Amino acid sequence: MNIDTTRLEGKVAIVTGAASGIGAATARRLAAEGARVLLTDIQDEVGSDLASDIGNGATFQHCNVVNEADVAAAVQTAVDTWGRLDIVHNNAGFGGVSGPIESTTADGWASTLDVLLTSVFFGTKHATPAMRDSGGGSIINTASVCGLRAGIGSHAYTVAKHGVIGLTRSTALELAEYNIRVNAICPGYIATGLSAGRSRSEIDEAEMAERLEKARGWGSDAQAMNRMGEPEDIAAAVAWLASDDSEWVTGTEQVVDGGLLNGRAWRKLPKAITEDRPVRLYAPGSYE
Repeated sequence: MNIDTTRLEGKVAIVTGAASGIGAATARRLAAEGARVLLTDIQDEVGSDLASDIGNGATFQHCNVVNEADVAAAVQTAVDTWGRLDIVHNNAGFGGVSGPIESTTADGWASTLDVLLTSVFFGTKHATPAMRDSGGGSIINTASVCGLRAGIGSHAYTVAKHGVIGLTRSTALELAEYNIRVNAICPGYIATGLSAGRSRSEIDEAEMAERLEKARGWGSDAQAMNRMGEPEDIAAAVAWLASDDSEWVTGTEQVVDGGLLNGRAWRKLPKAITEDRPVRLYAPGSYE
């Protein structure tokens, strides 16, 4: 893959949830394209090591995205360090509470929406004045295919991701006058700790690799493209949205799902369907 190492030169970015998964891949990609990147996460040691490994001036700061003061402090650090803010990837997340609606607790519901939706509100709120002072910018919010269709994720996760898309559209309208673009990225099944069912802080690298390999096995048949998505697939799309190449794109949902939302090709459907209901071309009088 050829990467333009100057496409984001001179730009300053913040990535939340940057210690692993999509956030880590995005931080690497933005830095590789020339941006100065502030990685934020609650996994301090992993995040700090990653920033050092990325180089190009990348730094790490602890940030719990459900704490508004932490989010505001991250924005201030970026501005104090580099004098501007051009890109924010509101990405931090987790699987959230799951289960039948009647057994979903109020606390679990609230914590899921706090991490997945309220954090995006905080990130957008505090990025706005900094980007306005910089002459504009690009805010990219990690939503999900679950924000476009029900039945893929849990109730709380689905509601939160629908909310991210709604917030993206609404703020895109408001902030366009400041040359601030706001878009959502909607991943399908991606080989991250979320798919593995554990975070990197909970298990060692060997177990994570084993879990991800199993996830790639079931994930390869979930969509048209015959493989599970990788964090780098999402990072490439985020980098495009962060760049001036997408300067006329705002208020959109960029779906990067390998064709998941389109369903499955007829030949991949269960045999009970394809054998019992064979495809027949319509012709007048051909049906009894």
